[in-house]
Amino acid sequence: MRAIEIPQDLALTLRRATRVVVLTGAGISAESGVPTFRDAQTGLWAKFDPRELATPSAFARNPRLVWDWYASRREALAGIVPNPGHVALARMDALVHDFLLATQNVDGLHERAGSRRLVELHGNIARVKCSREHRVVAKWETPGGDLPPPCPHCGALLRPDVVWFEEMLPEDALARAERAARRAEVMLVVGTSAEVWPAAALPRHAKAAGARLVEVNPEATPLSEVADDVLRARAGIALPALVAAAWPDAPHAAPAV
Repeated sequence: MRAIEIPQDLALTLRRATRVVVLTGAGISAESGVPTFRDAQTGLWAKFDPRELATPSAFARNPRLVWDWYASRREALAGIVPNPGHVALARMDALVHDFLLATQNVDGLHERAGSRRLVELHGNIARVKCSREHRVVAKWETPGGDLPPPCPHCGALLRPDVVWFEEMLPEDALARAERAARRAEVMLVVGTSAEVWPAAALPRHAKAAGARLVEVNPEATPLSEVADDVLRARAGIALPALVAAAWPDAPHAAPAV
């Protein structure tokens, strides 16, 4: 594992900050072995276009196909665990007074690592919700083995609790992330190109409000030119080093997998 040097002034700024926001994307989960949306289309699913599997119209046309696709993705995630990058952000959550982690990922790894002040902008693949009333449903029955199962409250079909193409991000989740970004003293952008809107606006909001903007990514992105600091390394290397530099005396924590 290649070490990375953390600028002393960045470590000091982070340690003193009381308001910190983090935005994460697919890069941090790729280190745990989570396939990207398109990479997950292997085997039986290789012949399908993403828009045949992840739109409201696709669900209306063939709900069983969409349900089975997401069931296969949940099975693929079953043996995947949080990596040191996820764990480092969970430690940061415990160390910063006013903290928010906004993620574009749907794999649930941040929560499993121990993050608690968390906004899942695109939902969570492990949850299902009513396709009519949008309430999250924890338990259901499958009469006659039919899939998708009906909502136990209203009888409409259940669907994955994720944001599909053609859908807006949850208003409350996006508003919470925007409020935090506009108040942040430090914002970390981890494992994402920050090009998918409206989440891509969050780093711009923070920067405009005077936050120190830190990019953590092994590759250059459009955000690199405006970031105050660029840690050109994988999240699993850069984030533990950053937390150790900012809080050298903080206790280490094991992931809550």
